[in-house]
Amino acid sequence: MSIEPLRRDLAQTRGPELRRTVPISRPGAVAAPPAATAPSTQQMCVVVTEVADGDGGALVRNLRRRGAPRVVVLTRRAARPELSILLAGGLRGAIASSTAPTLARAAAPAAAPPPLPELTAREVSVLKLVADGRTNRLIGEELGLSALTVKSHLARISRKLGTGDRAELVAISIRGGVLS
Repeated sequence: MSIEPLRRDLAQTRGPELRRTVPISRPGAVAAPPAATAPSTQQMCVVVTEVADGDGGALVRNLRRRGAPRVVVLTRRAARPELSILLAGGLRGAIASSTAPTLARAAAPAAAPPPLPELTAREVSVLKLVADGRTNRLIGEELGLSALTVKSHLARISRKLGTGDRAELVAISIRGGVLS
């Protein structure tokens, strides 16, 4: 079901003021821009999950910047002082399912870093020497390998960790707990 019949019915029953603010689009028709000289009679209902401490003033500023004078806010949770700020800021109303004296902003959950792929003991030993700042030749001499074999180990480690930069290889392995 389309919302257009509902808009049309509402516009017909409410009168000319609402007809100006609720544009009825027709298939194939180009919408005319609103008249710049007419005063804004836009009515708006803003639905938010919560209005935490410090959110009321920002919401009022954003709504003023958009030029929305007739606004009602619906929210699940709100801090009482923030509701007062909303109403003092010129909103027509604010409805909250529950209120609290204060409401701390919920922190966004931090995404856990993806687990590192398994590195062989030889790859870890090569990586430790890279972390110490050694060149491929010096790593090979210390481990009894050729420089090309060290280069091969580093290429395999780079594919597993997703980067070719030696410093980033070390940083990723330290963050992942491979190196301490």
